[in-house]
Parts: sequence; C-alpha cells; structure tokens
Amino acid sequence: MSPPHPASSLNPDAELMDLLDRVAARDASAFKELYGLTSSKLYGLAVRVVVNREWAEDVLQEAYMTIWRAAADYRASLSPPMAWMGLIVRSRGLDFLRRRTADRSGVTQELDEVMAETLEGDAPNPMDTTQASQQAWALHQCLTRLENRQREVVSLAYLRDLSHGELAEQLKLPLGTVKTWIRRGLEQLRVCMARFA
Repeated sequence: MSPPHPASSLNPDAELMDLLDRVAARDASAFKELYGLTSSKLYGLAVRVVVNREWAEDVLQEAYMTIWRAAADYRASLSPPMAWMGLIVRSRGLDFLRRRTADRSGVTQELDEVMAETLEGDAPNPMDTTQASQQAWALHQCLTRLENRQREVVSLAYLRDLSHGELAEQLKLPLGTVKTWIRRGLEQLRVCMARFA
C-alpha cells in the first residue's frame, strides 16, 4: 500500500483517483465534481479529435457515460487519471468519426452543403453562377463514381482540410493506404472532370 497522498492541491491526480473510486461506487456527487474538474480539458481534446465543437459536445457526453460505467476498471498503477479519461474521449471521438464516415449519405450531404455555400453570394454575374453550378454538378457526378472508402477519404481530406497523417489516425488506416486512395481518387476525378469540360 502506498502512503496517504498529500493535499489535492499538491497532487491533483490523487483527487481525481479518489473521485474515480467514488464514481465506481456510483456516487453521483463525485461524478459531478469529476466533471467540473476535468470537462474543459477533455472538451478541448474532443474538439481536436473531431474538429467540430457541436460534435465534440456529443463525444464528451458519450465519454462521460463511459467513464461512469467503467470507473471501476480504472487502475492507477497503469495510467494517470487524466490520461485514462483522455483515452476514453479520444476513443469515443474516433468512433464518432467512423460512424459519420460510414454513413455515405452524410459525407455526400456535407459535400453538397459546402458546394451550395460556395455557389451562394459572391458570383459577379449569372453566367458565372451557371458555370459554377455545372462544375459543382460535374464534381458531384464524378465523386459518386469513386469507390465508397476512397470517396470518403477524398471528401474528408478536402472538407475538413485534414493532413494525410490526421486522416490515417482518425480513420485508423495505414498512412500509405490513405495516400494511395487520395492520389488515385484525385486522378480519377481529374479524368472524369475532363470529360465534362
């Protein structure tokens, strides 16, 4: 047994470990206190994972539900409490992104919304709008011809402006696979778009 921990101000981990022990015993007030102490940091992590504040709120809610259920599984000897909770947030965030990516219509709808926003507003004259609309329609047609996962990777890369490494990490795919899919996807789009030109 380790000696008693010093005051929580000197050892914040000790306070969080104590709260997790109490949460494991289904102490709702300890859970509320744990949330108050950790939610802003964990929310920041969720935002970095899913790159969207609204989604991050959903991810954080899922993560705290997991923390409530899994607190008894926490082992202080294996990791500090914030690292353990951070891993849960990251895992819930990646699950969230996988669910969104698996929903093809979601990616297509997101792409359509971005195109619609691009076409609204700044066009100097109706001819430009018509030409841009035709290009957007052509791009949409060409995207639908890509294989599902390839279309998702290309769409996410450009909608979220993610690097190849970030995409590989979020989709749990090898970096080489992501690079190959993006390269091949862009080549197929270029050939396809040339036919509409």
